[in-house]
Amino acid sequence: MLAITNGKLLTITSGIVENGTIIIDNGKIVSLGSALPIPAETAVIDARGGYITPGFVDCHTHICNFCEPRTNPGPRLDGNEGSDPITPQVRAMDAINPWDWAIEPVRQAGFTTVYTQPGSGNIIGGQGIAMKLRGHTAEEMVIPGTEAMKFALGENPKRFHGLEQKRMPWTRMGTAALLRETLFNAKKYSDRLKEAETDPSKAPEPNFKLEALVNVVCGKQRVRIHCHRADDIMTAIRIGKEYGLDFTLEHATEGYKIADVIADNHVTCIVGPLLLPPVKQEVWDLKLENPALLTDAGVKVCLTADTGSETAWLPMQAGLLLRRGMSEEDIFKGLTIYPAEVLNLDHRIGSLEPGKDADIAIFDGHPLSNMTLCRMTMIDGQIVHNTL
Repeated sequence: MLAITNGKLLTITSGIVENGTIIIDNGKIVSLGSALPIPAETAVIDARGGYITPGFVDCHTHICNFCEPRTNPGPRLDGNEGSDPITPQVRAMDAINPWDWAIEPVRQAGFTTVYTQPGSGNIIGGQGIAMKLRGHTAEEMVIPGTEAMKFALGENPKRFHGLEQKRMPWTRMGTAALLRETLFNAKKYSDRLKEAETDPSKAPEPNFKLEALVNVVCGKQRVRIHCHRADDIMTAIRIGKEYGLDFTLEHATEGYKIADVIADNHVTCIVGPLLLPPVKQEVWDLKLENPALLTDAGVKVCLTADTGSETAWLPMQAGLLLRRGMSEEDIFKGLTIYPAEVLNLDHRIGSLEPGKDADIAIFDGHPLSNMTLCRMTMIDGQIVHNTL
């Protein structure tokens, strides 16, 4: 049994506990509160008056797929299977490198869970999965049941396939058309499988690509749709509604332009990178006020650094949002419970509550300050970073 004492508990879901204590046993939070009695023979960690938070969660990364240090050509290419614009059959898990250099700095920043996924070079890029930042095999790291499908709109598929490989899609129209055609065929394939349950003669010819999309078109697997510009966001919403998809909006850089529409459709946005320079036209209108404008409209906003080791700087970058109108409460939720919900893991992670995984970070100051260091990170009750 283990106790963490003498810290300000940011529970996320039940307020702040001053001078709090957390009791941990068998990798789970047993109890927490102020003036909490500590059972005999319990090991004690003194938080030294610091902040204790749930382990942070970045639900949009390419950690362990676009590996670091980066070479070209080399490991970074594992994130995009660029041989075809439609590759739902590929899985990020098969490219997970547990020795990615990015893991250590991200853990040292207080992150315990990330979601890694294919890149946005393809219209349908394949299946991503959540993982805890510990273990030496992909099987130890990944969390089964968190798989989701990656879609991408906007400049990336056009550039990767139209400009560089001279094939469809050349335009946003082509991107949307290919996506619709694939979803249409996946729905027909799914319907045939359903009919075959009572009449085996109706079974379709096996199709590995369409098989990977059955749960998507049945609304049983979430879709993560890369979209920066407001018109791409609208295309994502339009197609999502046409096919009854369970989806999130990834990046949503111009989300503030149509925040009311996003809110009316009850879609969660995963916003970031927050400090992206104007590297392509669709991010020229990036504003740090975007997350605040979205939350003010009633949209749930998760915060992301997007790629790899940059996630280590996400809390400091998120601190900039305080001066751009986003509340401290919404920022912390965007780093914890909201991404946990996107990953369908809010019953296990994302807040300090009895029964949840003991994924915990201890900071020696306010976690959003660039004057602060994460002094300890714990995953399932095991210390993976410690400078206390």
